[in-house]
Amino acid sequence: MSRHRPVRSLAVSLSLCVAALTLSACANPPDAGSPAGTASDGAGGISKEAGQNRVRAKRVAEIAAQVPQAVRDRGTLEVVTFAGLAPPLSFYATDNKTVIGMEPDLARLVADVLGLEPRLHTVSWENMFVGLDSGKYDVAIANITDTEERKRKYDFASYRQDKVAFEALQGSSLTVRGPKDVAGLTVAVHPGTNQEKLITQWSEENERAGRKPVAVKYYQTQSDVYLALRSRRIDLYLGSNPSVAYHVADAGQTDIVGTYSGAGPDREGWIAATMKKDNGLAAPLARAVNELIGNGTYGKAVKRWHLTGEAVTESRVNPPGLP
Repeated sequence: MSRHRPVRSLAVSLSLCVAALTLSACANPPDAGSPAGTASDGAGGISKEAGQNRVRAKRVAEIAAQVPQAVRDRGTLEVVTFAGLAPPLSFYATDNKTVIGMEPDLARLVADVLGLEPRLHTVSWENMFVGLDSGKYDVAIANITDTEERKRKYDFASYRQDKVAFEALQGSSLTVRGPKDVAGLTVAVHPGTNQEKLITQWSEENERAGRKPVAVKYYQTQSDVYLALRSRRIDLYLGSNPSVAYHVADAGQTDIVGTYSGAGPDREGWIAATMKKDNGLAAPLARAVNELIGNGTYGKAVKRWHLTGEAVTESRVNPPGLP
């Protein structure tokens, strides 16, 4: 997950990420309070059924041959994802036990290309890394941001851009491209996140330019955010793009009125599959993602979860990470 800055307290980090690590180890808040709904299909046509038809791919022998022999002999790809389930990345289907979402879909597709049976595990944030370190899991596909610090222990294969999004009520006429567009507005964020850092910086920039500052409002849960938005106590919500995109598609009451790199100005952030360093899977996994991009299957997978705006055109092994 992406870096959260600044760190306010361990209590806040636990409430937002359910993690024992510091907030710098977390992504944009998983927004686990986002409504998963109970209907089979929301306003955006998002199926929440356990038995939904999933996009699948075919084995590619040349890529499968690059998988380490021990993994090929075992025949399974052990994939771990974060248990703090967050639509549309990973969350429970209407049966309350089957994990669905963009990241489980990607895990299955990659395993298909590699000729392996995907086995999905959901654990706490810290136990994902414990399991990677011990070799219990082959790869984590869990909204983890590529950082230079993490590269000391892990290899990465990028599969999504790291973005944040501004959400407003439909018909607001707001468009956010930079600091001046939020001058004098009331913007909701979760405390201790990179979204908070971004809006605070923009507010300070507005004041230096002689414009009105931003009135920043802090909320712990998504339900409180959307209640405030519907009652017009806030003008905008700044959250993680995946969760905002899901809510916009599912609820049909709001729009995305601006997106921004979660890594900050003049820098790209990458969400990446994460593996123990030198376990031999990074290169074939990146090739598998590129195969899926090339044949159009990746595009279908991200589109069904309304994440086309975060799609990548190429998966890279260990691209430049956040400092």
